[in-house]
Amino acid sequence: MSDITDTMQVLLGSSYVNDFDFNGRSYRVYVQADKQFRSSPDDIKRYSVRTSSGQMMPLSNVVQVREGTAPKTITHYNMFRSASINGSAAPGYSSGQAIQIMQELSGRVLPQGMTYSWSGLSLEEIKAGRQSVLIFALGLLLVYLTLAGQYESLTLPFIILLSVPLAILGALLAQWGRGLIDDVYCQIGLVMLIGLSAKNGILVVQFAEELRGRGLSIVDAAVEAARIRLRPILMTSLAFILGVMPLVVASGAGREARHSVGTAVAGGMIASTFLNLAFIPVLYVVVKSIGRKHAKAVSQP
Repeated sequence: MSDITDTMQVLLGSSYVNDFDFNGRSYRVYVQADKQFRSSPDDIKRYSVRTSSGQMMPLSNVVQVREGTAPKTITHYNMFRSASINGSAAPGYSSGQAIQIMQELSGRVLPQGMTYSWSGLSLEEIKAGRQSVLIFALGLLLVYLTLAGQYESLTLPFIILLSVPLAILGALLAQWGRGLIDDVYCQIGLVMLIGLSAKNGILVVQFAEELRGRGLSIVDAAVEAARIRLRPILMTSLAFILGVMPLVVASGAGREARHSVGTAVAGGMIASTFLNLAFIPVLYVVVKSIGRKHAKAVSQP
């Protein structure tokens, strides 16, 4: 077999012999069959190979030539033979929706023994999507621990963070109303809303605690704090909402990204501003009343 393959290698693919100098220049010497003797598959039958006895034998005695098809290159992925598919989502659809559809189609039409795997930007997008929930949870934990250290209490930060779900609801409703999706830019806006919505809760809860220190009841302190802090909450929130409006109505290159983050933040702040003015005082009264009853039950012998 080695003699046969070596002969075909030399005659069809050429083989380097040596160099020689001529007129002050160096030339390389290659051995190869002339063009008219390697222009068709039938020419292989005309080649001869030297046997172990030293005689020349035609390759047609030991080689059968037939035509077939094969890929020019065979690619591998994770040590398995693979075929790569490159594509993008159709207009009006997100890359996440395209990935989900491809997964459903692959699971339905691929034959037994074949599977699929993601690579490149799609793989990075899937990994980043799995981390968004963890990042959001860590953001909540960081804000909670910061507020717990500031107020030296475990219940007050809990009241403040109860304003975050309303902001998230407003952001997602705004995205849905504009026909946008929960992409990475929207998720950045949701993480921002943790601090922005908590700011409104801090204004009410902190002032209610100060009024409680002056001797007011829980209900009176919550109502008075909401009334007094109404103007600061509206001023700061509306100023921020107006500040992100250029992102909401942006145009030009990259406007989709600005629309997503701007709409999420603006919708979340609108919901947080107006709904939390009613919910935060109620939550303050409920949580503080439960805490006071629990403290009384613990203090009883």
